Amino acid sequence: MAGRQLHLHWVPHLLYVLLMVETMSGASDPSTGTHTSPEFPASYVNQSPVVDCRDVCGLNASDRCDFIRTNPDCHSQGGYLDYLEGIFCHFPPNLLPLAITLHAFWLLYLFLILGVTAEKFFCPNLSAISTMLKLSHNVAGVTFLAFGNGAPDIFSALVAFSDPHTAGLALGALFGAGVLVTTVVAGGISILRPFTAASRPFLRDIIFYMVAVYLTFNTLYFGRVTLAWALGYLGLYVFYVVTVVLCTWVYRWQRGRALVHSMPGTPEMLSDSEEEDRVSSTTNSYDYREEYQPLLLCQETTPQILVRALNPVDYRKWRNKPAYWRVLKVFKLPVEFLLLLTVPLVDPDKEDRNWKRPLNCLHLVISPLVLVLTLQSGAYGVYEIGGLFPIWGMVVIAGTAVASVTFFATSNSKPPKLHWIFAFLGFLTSALWINAAATEVVNILRSLGVVFRLSNTVLGLTLLAWGNSIGDAFSDFTLARQGYPRMAFSACFGGIIFNMLVGVGLGCLLQISRGHPEVKRVGCEERGRRRHLWKTAPEGVSPPDMEKVLERSDGWRFSHFKGT
Repeated sequence: MAGRQLHLHWVPHLLYVLLMVETMSGASDPSTGTHTSPEFPASYVNQSPVVDCRDVCGLNASDRCDFIRTNPDCHSQGGYLDYLEGIFCHFPPNLLPLAITLHAFWLLYLFLILGVTAEKFFCPNLSAISTMLKLSHNVAGVTFLAFGNGAPDIFSALVAFSDPHTAGLALGALFGAGVLVTTVVAGGISILRPFTAASRPFLRDIIFYMVAVYLTFNTLYFGRVTLAWALGYLGLYVFYVVTVVLCTWVYRWQRGRALVHSMPGTPEMLSDSEEEDRVSSTTNSYDYREEYQPLLLCQETTPQILVRALNPVDYRKWRNKPAYWRVLKVFKLPVEFLLLLTVPLVDPDKEDRNWKRPLNCLHLVISPLVLVLTLQSGAYGVYEIGGLFPIWGMVVIAGTAVASVTFFATSNSKPPKLHWIFAFLGFLTSALWINAAATEVVNILRSLGVVFRLSNTVLGLTLLAWGNSIGDAFSDFTLARQGYPRMAFSACFGGIIFNMLVGVGLGCLLQISRGHPEVKRVGCEERGRRRHLWKTAPEGVSPPDMEKVLERSDGWRFSHFKGT
């Protein structure tokens, strides 16, 4: 009986051998089925073995195109163009540098599209919405306007988190933007206009930013984001907004008491909200002085209004601007014309609120069409109702009917009572334009990472972070040169707090809402992989042997099992 006694300490080794045999058989024979795991979305499980797409450069030139087309790891989850197929299938191997150069120029132009859309259409419509909702400057600044300024970062993060292969791109971009803004931009502001920082707002922003960085570091360390973790990100940002509002209320209460006791305030006690009011009033007065006011008012015809509204060139500015500005404007013209044609713009500061009757009626047809053709890369727009009529056709018919009623019920000189609806329509349309451009940016960066064998995290820390932060850097430098360095310095931290908390929290929450229990990055980094192997390897099994199994399973993580 003693010789037949079962030794339980051999059970983990037996399980390990069975697991290794099953994994190797599944990797070598695709027809045997797919090994499912509760830790990964089912949509990324494929019947064929998944190989890292970056291995394509190690293959023969004749095999690269087939590898790109058949390997699931090389397929993007969104976007209009397949950049990897364009590089390896439509260009011969000797013209690979030309393909990379063209993609790099297209990447720069996409960054230009993001900047123009956010600056001239997305942010103004958000400002109009906050004005119509009668929000205070502080609440609008940390909500709507922060969302407008960080739109490229936010939408890039949302797109990147939608695919586990590019989740590291989003985290790297948010970290890279934070490093760039808090070092280069903040240091540049101090050089351009030295100032004394307001202690309490600066300390508040630093604390919240450190907490956000700590949460993101834990996300990178554990490689996963659960529902509670995503809600914690968004909850922390809500707490940040409440803190800003309370701090502003306390400051105004203290300032009121100081004025009652006739205590003169010092320049160091100038709050961000007060400085913002000064900037707003100064900017508005400057705009009114610059605005051209004709001496004789004449009634323009409807075609004249349409032509003038669609003209993106201000000839008075064109004559006074330097050569480099004109060159950049030439590249912006196609984008600005397309956005003027598709995105309505409301300006509460103007007397007519930017009401252009023929163009706004045209927006009622084109803007909804853009919405359905850019949502999920046009997947919903081409869907046919009952297999007979496409959704985009229904949208065109409904939009034409509404536009016809609006055209005959309004006049050219007076905006209608429901003109505020165009601000929300412009907000949605510009947001989806930004989302479409951000999707292409993420796909191009991932393609360049495949070509140069770079990780998505490195690309996010460098190219994506730099591209999305250029607009913020120029706006902060301009604000500092105008004499408001404290506000520009505060905007550095407030913007990255919003981008990190809302970018990670909302991106992961949207992914979890699609039925995934948690968001994870596909493939572990070397350090995390070895740490996991040491923790999960049973007694007598070396981590290198366990690592071979992990490599054959292509990044799948095993459940914890320990020896007895």
